[in-house]
Amino acid sequence: MQGKILMPIGDATETLDTMYAYYRLPEEGLEVVVAGPEARLYHMVLHEIPPNPDVPWDITQERPGYHLQAEVAFADLRAEDFVGMFISGGRAPEYLRYDQNLLRVTREIAEAGKPIACLCHGIEILTAADCIQGKRVTTVPKCALDAEQGGATYVNEPIVLDGQLVTGRGYQDNTELLREFIRMLRETH
Repeated sequence: MQGKILMPIGDATETLDTMYAYYRLPEEGLEVVVAGPEARLYHMVLHEIPPNPDVPWDITQERPGYHLQAEVAFADLRAEDFVGMFISGGRAPEYLRYDQNLLRVTREIAEAGKPIACLCHGIEILTAADCIQGKRVTTVPKCALDAEQGGATYVNEPIVLDGQLVTGRGYQDNTELLREFIRMLRETH
């Protein structure tokens, strides 16, 4: 299989959401193109609920993760250059969803019927790009409202497939999500 997969990132992109796909997709012959608001190095984070029951957390704790270089800026992206898109989570989508160039290319990829995989908070980008209206999706439960505000039906399942869109709750669902995304990419070219 050949082709380029768009992977948008920003500071506070979740490490495990991102790195599994970053290394798994090239094993299928696909080129992952990492893009950001600017072409520069971005700081990734780790999100988890700490396992210590003596100090309960209602939400994930964030710690520094690895770094990842974006080779291209969102402003320079062209949807026709990509066979699909992989959107990871973390806190980055909270501000990336305001980038009009990212929203443009996301809409164009979706409208072209190209496969899109999305984990966790990445749903915020799809909502802002108006790409999930009438779809069934999943995401981390704390983003269910974001999915519903985008016109989607939220279901709390590991992954949900609806047309050319496959969504997952978080990094724990990466294996199943990537299996479906790769199958979809094979079927489209």
